[in-house]
Amino acid sequence: MRIISGLYKSRKIVAPKNLPVRPTTDMAKESLFNIINNLYYFDDISVLDLFAGTGNISYEFASRGTEQITCVDQDFGCIKFINKTAEAFDMPIQTIKSDVFKFLEKATLQSNIIFADPPYNFDLAQFAKIPELIFKNNLLLEDGLLIVEHSKHTDLSNLENFGYSKSYGGNVFSFFEN
Repeated sequence: MRIISGLYKSRKIVAPKNLPVRPTTDMAKESLFNIINNLYYFDDISVLDLFAGTGNISYEFASRGTEQITCVDQDFGCIKFINKTAEAFDMPIQTIKSDVFKFLEKATLQSNIIFADPPYNFDLAQFAKIPELIFKNNLLLEDGLLIVEHSKHTDLSNLENFGYSKSYGGNVFSFFEN
């Protein structure tokens, strides 16, 4: 995986092969960040990265100037890798090792952008629980955006607060708004 733009543009990051992850493809990530770039100034926002995995999305935000980034993942190996990479690049990324659903039930941290990349094999009820908890607990700041990555075989358009989705190959980003 590589960082697409910003201070660390073109830097490659190689994650250990034993991590239980499926990183967002560079093509899909570049398209996603083109959308976000038209909506926000990266240095003015806060980001919550759920099911953070390798930290791929968080590194992209940090490279573009975002200074408030929190990653949540339940896998110790993923958290350790994110911490090591963030330290090596001097990126302002905080990590929390937790089950994402337990975290969301108790969280009070509000963010401009919440990005969730859960396992593609989640059932619809598990996907639905993500926006449900985020909106119930008021975790998005005003004009904030929840972005959920999922496969093209999952349709989230009937969920509350759904705005639109964009497809890139087998990846889909569904956008939810207040």
